[in-house]
Amino acid sequence: MRSIGMDVHRSFAQIAVVEDGLCRDEGRIGVRPEDLRAWAGTLGRDDQIALEATTNSDAIATMLRPLVARVVVSNPRKTRAIAEAKVKTDKVDARILAQLLAADFLPETWVADERTRMLRRLVMRRTHLVRQRTRLKNQVHGILSRNLVPTCPHADLFSGVGRNWLSKQAVPADEWRSIDALLRQLDFHGDELAAVERDIAIEAIDDPVVARLMTVPGIDVAVAVSVLAAVGDFSRFEDPNRLVSYLGLNPRVRQSGNGPAVHGRITKAGRAQARGMIVEAAFSAARAPGPLRAFYRRVNDRRGFQGRDCRDRPQDGRAVLAPHQPRRGLRLRPTEPHGAQAPKARARRRRHVPARACPRRDSRLPHQAATRPREGDRRATRTRL
Repeated sequence: MRSIGMDVHRSFAQIAVVEDGLCRDEGRIGVRPEDLRAWAGTLGRDDQIALEATTNSDAIATMLRPLVARVVVSNPRKTRAIAEAKVKTDKVDARILAQLLAADFLPETWVADERTRMLRRLVMRRTHLVRQRTRLKNQVHGILSRNLVPTCPHADLFSGVGRNWLSKQAVPADEWRSIDALLRQLDFHGDELAAVERDIAIEAIDDPVVARLMTVPGIDVAVAVSVLAAVGDFSRFEDPNRLVSYLGLNPRVRQSGNGPAVHGRITKAGRAQARGMIVEAAFSAARAPGPLRAFYRRVNDRRGFQGRDCRDRPQDGRAVLAPHQPRRGLRLRPTEPHGAQAPKARARRRRHVPARACPRRDSRLPHQAATRPREGDRRATRTRL
């Protein structure tokens, strides 16, 4: 059995082979379908092939998998022997892949099936169209801003009433031509987006996983299909924590020795598009009435009290305990005004300073406290004045 490493590029692939414990270079081959079929004729049924995950690695792995015993697509971030190598060339990368595959030390990634890859293409096309529409809208808003046009009184500038209001504004002729061109592009991208969403709905209408995901508040068809396209087979995760870690929503944890664990922000690993859709769905669920909104408010209040986010937030609505009278317990601090009323409140507190609840302790030493000075010899302190 041979272990073959392929360092894949856009137009070629560097080949290295490990056989009987010896590693040798096999040169370069093309990555066009006819070149791969010609090279596959030299392979044996018991050979195994390793290549890194790139743009065209899925197509190459799909073509070679029926012809050999095993095809492994490795994770480039976890292949430390390649990522941290001091000498990094195509031949060295192919040799390292072949050697790690022969030793069974290569971190393997999950390869999606054809339907999952099709859903990923649909979701990414929808994402690109949404970003393009946002860019066009921002350009229109920029033109209006630099020409001192007031804010549109309607909710949507690009609706029917919004465009009617826009047509009545005083803008130079060249700017009008730019606005017309941007609006035409916006309409074109809107039609394309509707077509893509129609294809997504057709693929999702009979999918039980999508129907199950849509029962969660805040998740619609687009979010459900995005999650399904990113995850693929949910049964490959042993517990929910692994699924959360795969999507990059788990917090970073740093701990060493006897020190406490320090939790940071989320790792943001995995597919950023699916993670962004889930975050938007979470904000939508937090605005709708229900148990998820109550859970969000409870977690948000706890973060505001204990976390770093409380530095720039107003103090209203927080259960903060502050000392009121020494040795007589704590009380709930009243709500402090913020914004424009904060300076007046601070001045009011400075004018009305409450009296001390108990006398100040004597700070003298025991041998000094035995001989108290006479009344006439006392020094004029602030209290006596």
